[in-house]
Amino acid sequence: MSGPSVSSSITARLEVQARPTAVSELTTAIEAAGGVVTALDVTASGHEQMTVDVTCATRGEQHAADIVEVLRALHGVVVERVSDRTFLMHLGGKISIESKVPLRNRDDLSMVYTPGVARVSEAIAAHPEDARRLTIKRNTIAVVTDGTAVLGLGNIGPLASLPVMEGKAVLFKRFAGIDAFPIALDTTDVDQIVETVCAIAPVFAGINLEDISAPRCFEVERRLRDRLDIPVFHDDQHGTAIVVVAALTNALKVVGKKIDEVRIVLSGAGAAGTAVLRLLLAAGAKDVVAGDVDGIVHRDRPGLPPSLEWCAEVTNPRGVTGSIVDALAGADVFIGVSAPDILTGRDVSTMAPDAIVFALANPRPEVDPDEAAQYAAVVGTGRSDFANQINNVLAFPGVFRGLIDARSHGITDGMLLAAAYALASVVSDDELNPTYIIPSVFNPEVTTQVAAAVERVARASGEA
Repeated sequence: MSGPSVSSSITARLEVQARPTAVSELTTAIEAAGGVVTALDVTASGHEQMTVDVTCATRGEQHAADIVEVLRALHGVVVERVSDRTFLMHLGGKISIESKVPLRNRDDLSMVYTPGVARVSEAIAAHPEDARRLTIKRNTIAVVTDGTAVLGLGNIGPLASLPVMEGKAVLFKRFAGIDAFPIALDTTDVDQIVETVCAIAPVFAGINLEDISAPRCFEVERRLRDRLDIPVFHDDQHGTAIVVVAALTNALKVVGKKIDEVRIVLSGAGAAGTAVLRLLLAAGAKDVVAGDVDGIVHRDRPGLPPSLEWCAEVTNPRGVTGSIVDALAGADVFIGVSAPDILTGRDVSTMAPDAIVFALANPRPEVDPDEAAQYAAVVGTGRSDFANQINNVLAFPGVFRGLIDARSHGITDGMLLAAAYALASVVSDDELNPTYIIPSVFNPEVTTQVAAAVERVARASGEA
């Protein structure tokens, strides 16, 4: 069972009898119930009563309700109201649109709107490329989903996906200064998705595809890239691949191995797994064995679906068969983008000395990180409560910043690889160690280094 988390924190407003032990009774009761008190404020006080706001982290909704009942049972305590801090943060949505120019008088109105705006529209009609200079197209991307593969929640639909897409927009703004807008489409039809995105594309400098289930996401991305003159980036694929290759680049430095000499086992052959594989090969990997729920991917596997044919052609040079556990014996690297709890510490113990384990399934990874760390030299997860968090937010803001600054028409594997190496370089050789192979998402160098690398390759490749 996971411990208390700020993502499930509550604030309770309490009326408490003003006695010397009142505050200590509250904190003791909460901690005895398994909560963690993170703040306690007396907001009003009288001779006999005081109002106290107590904030605590819980393990989830039921645990929060249990803690509230514990507080209600305390002598002299009245629970006035309880607020879920996460829901409060989402109240009314997390993003808004604001004007960048003042509207103070008739002159402003005449320039912002009619008649002055007509001159700008005529200029763009004559020179369409000026839209990137004279409209929000300059710095705006669309975050597009159909709600079919949202986080670890699966197919929850477009409406329920909105909080996640809004969150993505917040990250774009915070880490790269990019204006992003959530587009949640009420269709899972590939043709309709493609046509809709193409129809709205004039507004945007790029398209970030998000949480679209495989294998449809491959077709959506391919067709949009063929039709649009702006970059199309599927974060579940390419963002994951960039951060994995960056982390692996530094992890291999820690253990003194080379990517073209190690044996890599990749668990997961869906959207993320396919993109990770493609970028690993671009980075020089020679021996990758991929697997999914049906076992190791190889040319002769019965019932191999068309979506895995390319994977079967470019992986498994030694002809390994069986399960992921079978493939793990003697491997140098395990990368999991699949499902929770498919490995044990004993399985990791069969790997080569100085092994690297990236267990990225969320919220429960493929193997318990603490168990894996007993046998592997370097362990990374997708979680923030363990060392070496391999998180897409390290990639996509900088990638789009570079694409927008270059006015790029597309995105290439060369740009993705440049982004990975730039991200890896943020951790200096002096800083590098088994528990620090990837920088913090709040490191200011992350976006600037990644953006500069992507812009440089975009201009050199002719995409700009």
